[in-house]
Amino acid sequence: MFTLLRKTPAKKIPTQAAKSNSSFPWRSISATPPSAAEAAQVAAMADLVLKSDPEALPNTLHNPTVEWTPYLVDRTLKRLWNHGPKALQFFKVLDRHPNYVHSSSSFDHAIDIAARLRDYKTVWTLVARMRSRRLGPGPKTFAIIAERYVAAGKPDRAVKVFLSMHEHGCPQDLNSFNAFLDVLCKSNRVEKAYNLLRVFRSKFKVDVVSYNIIANGWCLIKRTPKALEVLAEMVERGLNPSLTTYNIMLKGYFRAGQTKEAWEFFQEMKRRECEIDVVTYTTLVHGFGVVGEIKKARKIFDEMVGKGVLPSVATYNALIQVLCKKDSVENAVVVFEEMVRKGYVPNSTTYTVLIRGLCHAGEMERAMEFMERMKDDDCEANVQIYNILIRYFCEAGEIDKGLNVFEKMGSANCLPNLDTYNVLISGMFVRKKSDDLLVAGKLLIEMVDRGFLPRRLTFNRVLDGLLLTGNQAFAKEILRLQSKCGRLPRQFKL
Repeated sequence: MFTLLRKTPAKKIPTQAAKSNSSFPWRSISATPPSAAEAAQVAAMADLVLKSDPEALPNTLHNPTVEWTPYLVDRTLKRLWNHGPKALQFFKVLDRHPNYVHSSSSFDHAIDIAARLRDYKTVWTLVARMRSRRLGPGPKTFAIIAERYVAAGKPDRAVKVFLSMHEHGCPQDLNSFNAFLDVLCKSNRVEKAYNLLRVFRSKFKVDVVSYNIIANGWCLIKRTPKALEVLAEMVERGLNPSLTTYNIMLKGYFRAGQTKEAWEFFQEMKRRECEIDVVTYTTLVHGFGVVGEIKKARKIFDEMVGKGVLPSVATYNALIQVLCKKDSVENAVVVFEEMVRKGYVPNSTTYTVLIRGLCHAGEMERAMEFMERMKDDDCEANVQIYNILIRYFCEAGEIDKGLNVFEKMGSANCLPNLDTYNVLISGMFVRKKSDDLLVAGKLLIEMVDRGFLPRRLTFNRVLDGLLLTGNQAFAKEILRLQSKCGRLPRQFKL
C-alpha cells in the first residue's frame, strides 16, 4: 500500500503539482455569480421564451430594445436547460438576429443540449457552423460531445470523436487527451481509458494529471489495487505524485469501504511530512462519518482547525451530511448555525444535504423554512432540492403538497428535470385515484414535450393505470406517444 509513498521524496509535495486535478468543469459559465439585476433579466428572458408562441418568438427576440450579450445568452440557455426543445429554439432564432452573433460558449451549450436530446444531426450541424464562422470547435466542444456519447452508451463513438478532432480543425493535445480520459473514467469506462493511455502516452507525453485520472477511475469502481498499480507505473516513469494523487487514493479507500487502509495511508502521509490540505481533511471527515464513526470525524475536524488548516464550506457540508445520515439532524443544524456564525456562506450543497436530512427525519415544515432561508444567502433552490421535497411529500402520501412544490418550481424559474417527473409520476400511484392517474398521464406528455425520454416501465405503468381506471381514450393517446418515442411494448399494436 505504501509503495507509492516510499518512492516519493520524504518532504513536502510541490504545491504547484498539488493544484493539478482531474476535474474538467465544461459547463461552468462564469466564476462570478450574477448580480440580482442580471439574474432577474435572465429569469425574465427564460420565462419569455417558455411562454412565447414559436411563430411569435423571432419578433420577440429580435426586438431592438433587447441588448443581447454572450453572457445573457449563455445564462438563458442554462436556465432553459431542462426544456431542451425550447432552449434549442431560442438558440436557433437568435442565430438569425440581424445584430447579434453567437459566441463559441453559446455554441457549446447548444451542442451539449442537442447531444443530451440525442439529436446528433443538430450536434454536427452546429459543429460545422462553428468552424465556418471561425469560432471553433475547440477541445471543450469535443469533450462535451464525447461525454454525451458515453452517457448514451456509445463509448466507441466517443473514441472516434476524439480521434477525428483534427478533421474538424482542432488538433489533439495533452489537455484534450486528459479531458477525454476523464470523461471515460467518470462513466466507469476506466479500462478503455487506461488502454488508450498506454497507446498514446508517448504521442501526448502523458503527465501526472493523466495518471491521476486513471487512478481516480479505478477508485470510482472500488478497485484500489489497480489504482496503486497505475500510480506505481507513473513513479517508475519518473513522474512524482502530487497532493491530488494522495487525496485520490485516500478517497478511493473510503469509497471501497477500506477505512483501516485509509487511516494507515493518512498516518504514513503525516510521518513522511507530505503536504496535507483541506481536501485531505474533508475526505477523512466524510469517510469516517459515512461509516458511522462520528466521534472520529469530529476529532479529525478539530485536529484540522488545531493544525491551522481552515475548514472550507465543502468541509462543513461533509460534516453536516454525515451528521444527518449517521447521528441526528439536530446536531447537523447546530453545525450549520455555527458555520454561519463564523462567517461562512452556505451554498446550494449545504442546503441540499440539510434539507434532505430534515425531510428524512420527517421535519418537512422545517425543510421548507430552510428552503425559504436560502434567499437570505443569495442562493436559489436548485432542482435537486425541489426533487427531495417532492419525493418525501409523495412518499408520505401528501400528494397535494408534492404538487404544490412542483407548481412552485415554475414560479421560481427552476425547470423540472427527468428525476422530477419520475418521482412525481410514481407519486401519482400512491392514492390509486383516477384523477391522480390522469395527472400522471399529463406529466408523461409534458416530459416528452420537454425532450425527456421516459423509461418503458414508466410508459407501461401509466398506460396500465389509465386502462384499469377506465380512461381508455387517454390511454390510446399515451400509446401513440409511446410508439413515437420507440417505447412500444411488443404486445401492443396501434
